[in-house]
Amino acid sequence: MYAFLLALHSLVRWFVLLSLVLAIARAYHGWFTGRKFSKADHRLRIVTVTIAHTQLLIGIWLYFISPLVTVFMQHFKQMVHERHIRFFGMEHITMMLIAIVLLTIGSAKTIRKPTYKQQFKCMAIWFSIALVIIFLSIPWSFSPFTARPLLRWF
Repeated sequence: MYAFLLALHSLVRWFVLLSLVLAIARAYHGWFTGRKFSKADHRLRIVTVTIAHTQLLIGIWLYFISPLVTVFMQHFKQMVHERHIRFFGMEHITMMLIAIVLLTIGSAKTIRKPTYKQQFKCMAIWFSIALVIIFLSIPWSFSPFTARPLLRWF
């Protein structure tokens, strides 16, 4: 089960990033061109947040069955000083939770804005901040301490 969830989590990451980048691009374009906040924009906002929440649920499930997290929790005082294990036991999940909360707040605030320009601006800012946090918290293949493959296979 662990290997399957890890591969799924790795795959869904790309859907989160793709939908988030698309939503941000549309938000900035709409903000600076003054176009109408369309049904497609609303759908993309909803799909982006839904994919991110799905990824969060997979990640939480993975967190509770991960051997790295188990070692981290069982030997917290020692493992908190081990960068690689601390990243997966504490940093990754904390930052991703913050990013998902920001996406959720940004999405909710977006639909409550009175003008199209304010909707696009709100979405652009909140989603951009979430993207930066997500990007910095992913264990990329080029990360010096937490390198992981760009895509795991099932």
